Amino acid sequence: MCWICDFKTLDAPHGPSAHAPWAPRRAFLLAAGAAAASPVLAQVDVGKSSAMRQRVPAASLENSATKQYAQVLAEARAKGALAPDNYPQLQRLRAIAARLIPYAGQWNPRAKDWKWEVNLIGNKQINAWCMPGGKIAFYTGILDQLKLTDDEVAMVMGHEMAHALREHARERMAKNTATDLGLRLGAQLLGLGQAGDLAANVGTQLLTLKYSRDDETEADLVGLEIAARAGYNPQASVALWKKMAAANGSNGPPGFLSTHPTGPERIKQLEANVPKVQGLYEQARNS
Repeated sequence: MCWICDFKTLDAPHGPSAHAPWAPRRAFLLAAGAAAASPVLAQVDVGKSSAMRQRVPAASLENSATKQYAQVLAEARAKGALAPDNYPQLQRLRAIAARLIPYAGQWNPRAKDWKWEVNLIGNKQINAWCMPGGKIAFYTGILDQLKLTDDEVAMVMGHEMAHALREHARERMAKNTATDLGLRLGAQLLGLGQAGDLAANVGTQLLTLKYSRDDETEADLVGLEIAARAGYNPQASVALWKKMAAANGSNGPPGFLSTHPTGPERIKQLEANVPKVQGLYEQARNS
């Protein structure tokens, strides 16, 4: 999926001072409800979410994700790789997130109550992810190596947010519990195990889940619409994936691309959907 598999191999930070570790920072929470957008009809067609996800309680998954996210931040902080609140690139990411989040609720009512967080980790890997409950992380590698514009950052962030909003992790875990009894998660979800064990097993799965091709397509389209509504140029989605394809061909598969396959078909699909949200973008820019 969009998350790295080993958070213990963080590279040195690539901040303004390459020789000094980033200072500790306060937890950052975005007030998602501060500027709630009025509900509007979706312009992209992704169908209904799978009923299979109901096998995994949303609250349990989000609580486990919160704990796992805190662990990731703690490990990055210990290595001096967690950006402080005043770091310009982190402020940039949070400003973009603040524009996207008001449009999240129409895709998942629970999102209105999520305590959204955005953090930047010093790591050369081209990667970004969003855990259930709105826990977002970007790596400096994706910003520095791809030289992303704000519009392109919004496409990446919208895509990752879409995975959480459409509850792809919840669905994948539900399917895993139906086929992999070795995880023993099914019994715990039925109340036959300890709550602490459930959280631990969920946390373990969050680091190893892989999304399906359909999940990736859905995240592309939902993220595209969210970004367009927030006033980011949807044409940037095409430019972004062309950059991704170039990066994939030059230095081998970066972390993000190992779970986000590039190719002409993906770009064609985005190109076909850009006109559907172009009006939303223009309306946002003129408002």
